[in-house]
Amino acid sequence: MLSTSSLNVSPPVEVRNLTVAYDNDSPILTNLNFTIETGEIFGILGGSGSGKSSVLRNLIGLRKPRAGQIFIFGRDLWAGEGLHLNQCRHLFGMMYQGGALFGSMNLIENVAMPLRKFTTMSTESIITAARLKLSLVGLDGFEYHLPAHISGGMRKRAAIARAMALEPGLIFLDEPSAGLDPITSAELDQLILTLARNLGIAFGIVTHELGSIMSIVDRAILLDRTIQGIVATGRPVELAKMTSPPFVAAFFNRRPLSIPGV
Repeated sequence: MLSTSSLNVSPPVEVRNLTVAYDNDSPILTNLNFTIETGEIFGILGGSGSGKSSVLRNLIGLRKPRAGQIFIFGRDLWAGEGLHLNQCRHLFGMMYQGGALFGSMNLIENVAMPLRKFTTMSTESIITAARLKLSLVGLDGFEYHLPAHISGGMRKRAAIARAMALEPGLIFLDEPSAGLDPITSAELDQLILTLARNLGIAFGIVTHELGSIMSIVDRAILLDRTIQGIVATGRPVELAKMTSPPFVAAFFNRRPLSIPGV
């Protein structure tokens, strides 16, 4: 199994001239270029239907891009399939929107699963490592709870712990704040920020939650399907000050582009 420490290559993500499409349909996004740096919280932003989830599927190896290259710690993700693709996938962790925990497994079993599957660690070492990951996300004492018996915010924390199981230097998060109340969402934001700053983990976050974007995202791209590409890139606080293009100002200031009938 590859490790990010052995690669010693930066940045964690480099995207070159990426074209995103649905199967045989016309491209929805073209010529995307961006990087995610070590320890950076990077936002992939856009309105509904902008293609941000499709970009994420390209980044995590679930859908092959129409064109372009994606490098994960210097390795070309789509240079091969089978073993090559699986090895590249071990370089990052992934938290899906709903957590995607296995309902029949308790939390420590969920976190231990990647270690059992992809390492030769002893059972004792696996349990110790899984317990540590749960501790890092504030779930001490909940190791033997089933996902159905904890809150939605705790399930997302457990999913982050599982994404950290193989100690990747990069974790992708799909709409991490979705379905959470404001306080729980803020607590999850603080956890992500702490992990990025203290452990140097890079996070690629697909979201449209403005509160989270302004609170923790270091740098972002904003996708616009109208132009089939990136309409703006930079620090959210700076993007919020832009007056043009209108879509950028409307997105970061939560304003309508137009009012029907006016």
